Amino acid sequence: MKKANFSLIIPTYQEEKILEHSLSLYTKELRDKFGFELIVSDGGSTDNTLTIAKEYADKIAYHKTNERQNISQGRNRGAEQANSDYLVFINADAEPKDLEQFFNLIIEFTLGNGKYAKYDAIATYVTSFPDQTFLKDKLFYAFFNFYFSFLLKIGLGMGRGECQILKKSTFDNLGGYNENIFAGEDFDLYRRVNLDGKVVFANDIIIYESPRRFRKYGYLRTILLWFVNSISVWAIGKSISKEWEAVR
Repeated sequence: MKKANFSLIIPTYQEEKILEHSLSLYTKELRDKFGFELIVSDGGSTDNTLTIAKEYADKIAYHKTNERQNISQGRNRGAEQANSDYLVFINADAEPKDLEQFFNLIIEFTLGNGKYAKYDAIATYVTSFPDQTFLKDKLFYAFFNFYFSFLLKIGLGMGRGECQILKKSTFDNLGGYNENIFAGEDFDLYRRVNLDGKVVFANDIIIYESPRRFRKYGYLRTILLWFVNSISVWAIGKSISKEWEAVR
């Protein structure tokens, strides 16, 4: 089987409300044009998530046990299905601002061309969908994107799990996401990439996400959980949280 240029992996769990819109963005025409495969890795959904996924995805990774799957396991199962040398993880409630630009930059990366050619992994600029954005959202995202960029510049790996782009060889050499980590697995992966490789923050790769978690729990609580889990992951290699609650 001919290798894809890259694999776009979307982890899901009970995403029937948004998944059809998300998957329909990555049309067969786009997949043919840029030569990528669309993989859905499902964590055991009991709603219509899998029905929708079967309609759009090239491959589906199924979770068949009764044990609750965490996000690290879901992403790893998706990567196991990949038939390419580059992995793009993107959440079901996130999407690129400009699909053509997004895929063109990834193709450059896979070809070893362009400004990101020397890097092993790419962290993206994440913000909320414009029609869901308030002033407090703009301030929050501006600060945290600057903060994540700063951490990379001083040698600490950082890249939000809404979208992570990296070489599969790098991913495999590190053993993928740490499946013992239930929150902060995105930080942990890029921290480990950055120990021997290079991660870059790409201001021009803009990803929109749903602010649904912030709306439910508020910024202060969510940021506190991020901070506590990231410190725990960095210090002892595991998260404080035993589960990262799905917000639907």
